[in-house]
Amino acid sequence: MICDNISTANGHLLFGGRDTVELAGKYGTPLYLMDERRVRRNCRVYKENMDKHFSSALPLYASKALSCKRLYEIVAQEGLGTDVVSPGELYLAKEAGFPMEKVFFHGNAKTDADIAFAMDCGVGFFIIDNMDELRAVDRLAGERGIRQKALLRLTPGIDPHTFEAVATGKVDSKFGVPIETGQAMDFVAAALELAHVDLRGIHAHVGSQVFDSAVFYDTADIMLSFIADLKRELGYEASMLNLGGGYGVRYTESDPAVDIGQELAAVAAHIREGSRRLGIQEPMILMEPGRSIVADAGMTLYTVQSTKTIPGYRSYAAVDGGMTDNPRYALYRSAYTIYLANKMGEKADFVCTVGGRCCESGDMIQENVALPTPQRGDILAVCTTGAYNYSMASNYNSIPRPPIVMLDGERDYVAVRRETFADLGAREV
Repeated sequence: MICDNISTANGHLLFGGRDTVELAGKYGTPLYLMDERRVRRNCRVYKENMDKHFSSALPLYASKALSCKRLYEIVAQEGLGTDVVSPGELYLAKEAGFPMEKVFFHGNAKTDADIAFAMDCGVGFFIIDNMDELRAVDRLAGERGIRQKALLRLTPGIDPHTFEAVATGKVDSKFGVPIETGQAMDFVAAALELAHVDLRGIHAHVGSQVFDSAVFYDTADIMLSFIADLKRELGYEASMLNLGGGYGVRYTESDPAVDIGQELAAVAAHIREGSRRLGIQEPMILMEPGRSIVADAGMTLYTVQSTKTIPGYRSYAAVDGGMTDNPRYALYRSAYTIYLANKMGEKADFVCTVGGRCCESGDMIQENVALPTPQRGDILAVCTTGAYNYSMASNYNSIPRPPIVMLDGERDYVAVRRETFADLGAREV
């Protein structure tokens, strides 16, 4: 199986030790399942290893991967901070009782209203993306009589060899200020002149689905060298360094498995040696795992509605969800592992495209999937859907979004209820 929280029993697929066919019958489909124990385990892998290997460190859950109040509660209980990329995510975190001092507010186009809302919520840190935002943060903090703690987002000029749409650390990026052009030095100098910005350090994020720690080594080398340059030229030594995202996850058997604890130990040693060599104090290290906290803790269940074969072309299996609850195949051609949950003991000899219900030719979940021959009423399971599925879901074709059901051993409970037709019209006047 693609993940060790997936197994089979009596011809049925189990997830987090629970029978997915029974869960589909209880809650209906489409249905997002989240394995709470897996989320907690993934949080602890980062928290325990970062505490162990770094002089000072804190993992921040990247909540754009999956944002809901129950998840913020779990992440807070496990001792992580979080980063948010919108006032909506910040609102949910605050509603969940997340400690605001451990919230870091991202975004490359924060409005004055966004900034004011975050300050009024008592957000811990702004990760400031550009010069215009820097001035706005200083002005709005001044109006409140506060000094706002902040990091500055810089682009180190690294290509992590991920999909173009999720690569964020190159010089030519909508995010951050580049080091290579000299603009980052001016950015830091400007921040240090402001009365109401308390600059604590710098931030970089090179992309998503990173399997090779060499990317983090390269990022750390560039950022530590820049910290040394700041110390020499401006007399300022950054006390915090945020290296951005976490590690990649396995969507299919061909994806590599990452020993995160081992990789973090190696990154910590690299940073320790780099700091010593450059003659700077080893900064507090932040990382922003999102996908690797929640992706393999998620599974989506659908009900097959129809099957057809076009001779000489291909076969299709249509399900009761699609790009409204999982747009990643339409956006990125993302690979997934898919099973027929009620036919796990049968031979998978029917190769098909799993298509969704939307009135859109590109509404597909996966192509060239080998399954037992699907029939109407079968339960189809898509694995590793905890990240960027619910958070990217839409109401295209006025389709209500599925619920999130949390699994905790023998207990299952609704964290986010199923959207209704009434919800779709509730905001209309």
